[in-house]
Amino acid sequence: MDQFLTVAQDAAYQAGALLRDNWLKPKTIEVKTDIVDLVTNVDKAADALITGILHTQFPTHRIIAEESAVSGPESPYRWYIDPLDGTTNFAHGFPHFAVSIALVHESQRLVGVVYDPLREEIFCASRGHGATLNGSPVHVSPAATLEQGLVLTGFPYDRRKRSEFYLRFYQAFMVRTQGIRRSGSAALDLCYVACGRADAFWEWRLHPWDTAAGALIVEEAGGEMSNFSAGLFDISGDQTLASNGVLHGQMLKVLQEVMTTDPDEK
Repeated sequence: MDQFLTVAQDAAYQAGALLRDNWLKPKTIEVKTDIVDLVTNVDKAADALITGILHTQFPTHRIIAEESAVSGPESPYRWYIDPLDGTTNFAHGFPHFAVSIALVHESQRLVGVVYDPLREEIFCASRGHGATLNGSPVHVSPAATLEQGLVLTGFPYDRRKRSEFYLRFYQAFMVRTQGIRRSGSAALDLCYVACGRADAFWEWRLHPWDTAAGALIVEEAGGEMSNFSAGLFDISGDQTLASNGVLHGQMLKVLQEVMTTDPDEK
């Protein structure tokens, strides 16, 4: 386990240095599947850097990366890589983005690393060994009610077509919490729940590379992960709910109330 974590940390630091060196420089920006779904030349370079490190260190492992798809042989060990979580922020020079790297064995998340290169903050977890920020243990917040809570969220890439549906959830939490923030990096949102900077996070239609690392970090920091129906969290599922654990039932109640207003909308 230590070797996995060490290699993931090293890859995150190297990719983060690449992002930090290029975030204010001119970039090549492309549209992928939608006008709000961007990729830059720096995403691709960071992806290649991380993938190269992992292939060298673990040639028998499968790698699933956002920008280079699937590589490596069939294996119960799968690395999930988001070389630049927060591409839209990065493309606009907005200082909030991260590298996310996770290792999953069969269905169990083993290692998670999320690195914010501008703040030089690295969040890490390995199963059964807790979560850390720059080497120091972190824990979720003690907030006991939604009224005391700061909640994070994001909007999926189909938000222009389904804005009314997603905004119902935003409105429901807006009137029940101290505040909602939408920062543009799901990986960092999960880490902020883990270290107590926020109390809960929900989002629709994230990808495995967005959540695999952060979800483990939340769990190892004492938090809770699930879908919107209290079922087991699945990195390949459509629903991501993270909380400090105390607020989880309250979050689920609100999510279910909103979903039952239009049960055919998913």
